[in-house]
Amino acid sequence: MSLPQRAWHWPSEDVWQAIEPRLPGFTVQVLPELDSTNAELMRRLRSGVTDPVLLIAEHQSAGRGRMARQWFSGGTPDASAGPGSLTFSLGLPMAPKDWSGLSLAVGLSLAQSLHPEIALKWPNDLWWQRRKLAGILIETANARTANAAGGRYVVIGIGLNIQRPGVPGLATEPAGLAECLPGIHAGQALKQLIGPLVDTLLIFEQQGFAPFQAAFNARDALSQVAVTLSDGLQGTALGVDQVGALQVQTAQGVQRVTSAEVSVRIDART
Repeated sequence: MSLPQRAWHWPSEDVWQAIEPRLPGFTVQVLPELDSTNAELMRRLRSGVTDPVLLIAEHQSAGRGRMARQWFSGGTPDASAGPGSLTFSLGLPMAPKDWSGLSLAVGLSLAQSLHPEIALKWPNDLWWQRRKLAGILIETANARTANAAGGRYVVIGIGLNIQRPGVPGLATEPAGLAECLPGIHAGQALKQLIGPLVDTLLIFEQQGFAPFQAAFNARDALSQVAVTLSDGLQGTALGVDQVGALQVQTAQGVQRVTSAEVSVRIDART
């Protein structure tokens, strides 16, 4: 898919100048269409490409989220407002002592960069007024250059609605960033969030999730909410601990939820 003559632009040069000193060898690439930016970076990784890169797709034909769910991009591309969603993947080698809570730290960084009222739904969604604004998909794999430092190559995929998607029947009603930031386009959102995101990753690599715990809990959409886990466990969410595990008060006591295969549903009674 290609966009018509546009009145907006991708800030590729500005982003490169800001990030390359922090991630030597960093590049920025914008493609009109891909199946999935995460899938593309994982393909490149299998071919031996492990340099830090920001890959942006103006349209994704097969975007995906956590647990293989399909990601539906935001509204129709527009010559004045740009793509209806911001879809990108950031790939880089990382070697943290503990990977626990990485998706939470990423989500927190995005929320802090975009709007003070954006909430976080454990483990990887951004919410605006109890509707899904963005999702995060993180994938890691062994890579020769990353392993030399005791780490892995990580691909952090972000799908952020700029315009509210017109997709009926979704389990969670969607939201668009333009609802809380009228007039914003994808390029502006990218420039706003990418620097703080890289800073977050560098801090996480050195210190883990603990420095982000309090700020995450301050935006936690599930705090003190009755929830049902996909394994049937019911209780009240109590925030996350120092490694990002969700704490749920149940009849059997406080349970720590860490499994990547567990999803959380807010009970209808709330």
